[in-house]
Amino acid sequence: MDESYSTLVWPGRKLASQDARPKRQPRYHVFLWNDDSHTYEYVIAMLKQIFGHPVGKGLRLAEAVDREGRAILLTTTLEHAELKRDQIHAFGKDPFIKNCQGSMSASIEPES
Repeated sequence: MDESYSTLVWPGRKLASQDARPKRQPRYHVFLWNDDSHTYEYVIAMLKQIFGHPVGKGLRLAEAVDREGRAILLTTTLEHAELKRDQIHAFGKDPFIKNCQGSMSASIEPES
Protein backbone atom coordinates (compact mmCIF):
# COMPACT_ATOMS: atom_id res chain seq x y z
CA MET A 1 0.00 0.00 0.00
CA ASP A 2 1.20 3.48 -0.83
CA GLU A 3 2.21 5.44 2.33
CA SER A 4 0.43 8.60 1.14
CA TYR A 5 -2.86 6.66 1.25
CA SER A 6 -2.71 6.47 5.05
CA THR A 7 -2.95 10.28 5.31
CA LEU A 8 -6.33 10.45 3.60
CA VAL A 9 -9.25 11.60 5.69
CA TRP A 10 -12.62 10.17 4.84
CA PRO A 11 -15.50 12.65 4.67
CA GLY A 12 -17.44 12.82 7.93
CA ARG A 13 -14.72 11.09 9.97
CA LYS A 14 -12.57 12.83 12.55
CA LEU A 15 -8.93 12.15 13.08
CA ALA A 16 -8.06 10.24 16.25
CA SER A 17 -6.28 13.30 17.66
CA GLN A 18 -9.49 15.36 17.31
CA ASP A 19 -11.41 12.83 19.43
CA ALA A 20 -8.70 12.75 22.13
CA ARG A 21 -9.48 16.19 23.54
CA PRO A 22 -10.27 16.01 27.26
CA LYS A 23 -13.93 16.48 28.12
CA ARG A 24 -14.94 18.92 30.81
CA GLN A 25 -15.92 17.25 34.07
CA PRO A 26 -19.41 17.95 35.42
CA ARG A 27 -19.52 20.83 37.91
CA TYR A 28 -21.06 20.79 41.39
CA HIS A 29 -22.11 23.56 43.78
CA VAL A 30 -21.03 23.47 47.42
CA PHE A 31 -23.89 24.87 49.52
CA LEU A 32 -23.66 26.14 53.10
CA TRP A 33 -26.95 25.88 55.02
CA ASN A 34 -28.23 28.33 57.60
CA ASP A 35 -28.79 27.50 61.25
CA ASP A 36 -29.12 29.41 64.52
CA SER A 37 -26.13 27.73 66.17
CA HIS A 38 -23.25 29.58 64.51
CA THR A 39 -22.13 33.21 64.56
CA TYR A 40 -21.03 35.35 61.66
CA GLU A 41 -17.52 35.31 63.18
CA TYR A 42 -17.48 31.52 62.98
CA VAL A 43 -18.68 31.48 59.37
CA ILE A 44 -16.17 34.13 58.32
CA ALA A 45 -13.29 32.28 60.02
CA MET A 46 -14.35 28.96 58.47
CA LEU A 47 -14.61 30.44 54.97
CA LYS A 48 -11.21 32.08 55.35
CA GLN A 49 -9.53 28.89 56.52
CA ILE A 50 -11.20 26.41 54.15
CA PHE A 51 -11.70 28.53 51.02
CA GLY A 52 -9.20 31.36 51.51
CA HIS A 53 -11.98 33.98 51.30
CA PRO A 54 -11.08 37.44 52.62
CA VAL A 55 -13.16 38.79 55.51
CA GLY A 56 -15.37 40.95 53.26
CA LYS A 57 -16.37 38.04 51.04
CA GLY A 58 -16.89 35.85 54.10
CA LEU A 59 -19.22 38.46 55.58
CA ARG A 60 -21.22 38.72 52.33
CA LEU A 61 -21.59 34.94 52.18
CA ALA A 62 -22.57 34.74 55.88
CA GLU A 63 -25.24 37.40 55.27
CA ALA A 64 -26.52 35.51 52.21
CA VAL A 65 -26.80 32.26 54.19
CA ASP A 66 -28.64 34.09 56.98
CA ARG A 67 -30.98 35.88 54.56
CA GLU A 68 -31.65 33.13 51.99
CA GLY A 69 -31.18 29.97 54.04
CA ARG A 70 -28.23 28.78 51.98
CA ALA A 71 -25.45 30.08 49.74
CA ILE A 72 -23.22 28.64 47.05
CA LEU A 73 -19.63 28.77 48.30
CA LEU A 74 -17.91 27.17 45.32
CA THR A 75 -18.63 25.46 42.00
CA THR A 76 -16.07 22.82 41.09
CA THR A 77 -15.53 19.16 40.21
CA LEU A 78 -17.31 16.47 42.22
CA GLU A 79 -14.16 15.31 44.01
CA HIS A 80 -13.17 18.84 45.04
CA ALA A 81 -16.76 19.67 46.09
CA GLU A 82 -16.87 16.55 48.29
CA LEU A 83 -13.59 17.56 49.90
CA LYS A 84 -14.83 21.08 50.70
CA ARG A 85 -18.17 19.76 52.06
CA ASP A 86 -16.29 17.33 54.30
CA GLN A 87 -13.97 20.10 55.52
CA ILE A 88 -17.00 22.19 56.51
CA HIS A 89 -18.49 19.23 58.39
CA ALA A 90 -15.18 18.67 60.19
CA PHE A 91 -14.59 22.33 61.12
CA GLY A 92 -15.98 21.88 64.63
CA LYS A 93 -18.12 23.78 67.10
CA ASP A 94 -18.56 27.53 67.23
CA PRO A 95 -16.49 28.68 70.23
CA PHE A 96 -18.63 31.83 70.49
CA ILE A 97 -21.84 29.87 71.28
CA LYS A 98 -21.89 27.91 74.53
CA ASN A 99 -24.45 25.28 73.46
CA CYS A 100 -23.20 24.77 69.91
CA GLN A 101 -23.52 21.10 68.98
CA GLY A 102 -21.01 20.94 66.09
CA SER A 103 -20.14 22.11 62.62
CA MET A 104 -22.41 23.75 60.09
CA SER A 105 -24.23 21.76 57.43
CA ALA A 106 -23.13 21.73 53.81
CA SER A 107 -24.21 19.82 50.73
CA ILE A 108 -23.28 19.42 47.09
CA GLU A 109 -25.59 19.50 44.09
CA PRO A 110 -24.96 19.29 40.35
CA GLU A 111 -24.71 22.63 38.57
CA SER A 112 -27.85 23.26 36.53
